[in-house]
Amino acid sequence: MLKAEGIYGEKPLRWAYETIAGRCALEAVIKRRWFSALYGCWADCRCSAKEIASFIRNFELNPDEFLEAPETFQTFNQFFHRKLKEEARPVDEGAMTGCFPADGRHLFVPNLDQEQPLYAKGQRLNLAGLLGDSELSREFAGGSAILSRLCPTDYHRFHFPFAGQTGTPQLINGNLYSVNPIALARNIHYITENKRRHTRISESPVGSYLFLEVGATNVGSIIDTSEPGISVQKGEEKGYFRFGGSMVITLFKAGTFHPVPDLEKQSRNGIELYARMGDLMGEATTGDLPG
Repeated sequence: MLKAEGIYGEKPLRWAYETIAGRCALEAVIKRRWFSALYGCWADCRCSAKEIASFIRNFELNPDEFLEAPETFQTFNQFFHRKLKEEARPVDEGAMTGCFPADGRHLFVPNLDQEQPLYAKGQRLNLAGLLGDSELSREFAGGSAILSRLCPTDYHRFHFPFAGQTGTPQLINGNLYSVNPIALARNIHYITENKRRHTRISESPVGSYLFLEVGATNVGSIIDTSEPGISVQKGEEKGYFRFGGSMVITLFKAGTFHPVPDLEKQSRNGIELYARMGDLMGEATTGDLPG
């Protein structure tokens, strides 16, 4: 079923990305990390807690899923990166399958070297720019990716889509453009200019894959709750975003992963597929690979 997305903060987003005055403000102020930090200060103030009840009501969130009752959150940020009950997000149990790493809207990119209908026709991710590492980009050239876009109304913790051995996260500082389709339809390369971090997960059913967290406007903080150099299970928590919409990207080497049919079909038409963390995302196609 096709459904139009209700966009949180649609009017200011359209002003910032679709008007001349807005784009001037975007480049001068909005994309700067200090702008998002100011917003984060509000979200960390106790006075922000009064927004929680109306947010739950307006966006029809289900408090029965929350690990803690809404009235226990002392700030909006505490509520925003809330934990859920384990049974609220059951994880697919297949030995060779992967699960979606986050709640959100997902697009599959079958070949990172080719143009795709990513939020607008004929766009292609710049892999070297995205990873900030030419050697790493050559390793994943021709591979595939899943872009998982989180809205402010989503559960904002992200999880490992496959089991494996964690590497050390590599941070690439950058700006904080929005990752809403209003922005990405104008320029997909906002993703490669934003603050982001990538982690290699090895010894998984797909061999080595990369997991990227991408910051966005009002999301200056990407928090890891996992440790490098440990074995993790599929669906285990990796970390969370503080306030705002954001994105995680899972990158696979060529020929190692195949998505579920619905994700592949909708992505071919440039349509995002909504799925929740733990839902079946696809499967390894190469068997158990080293490293």
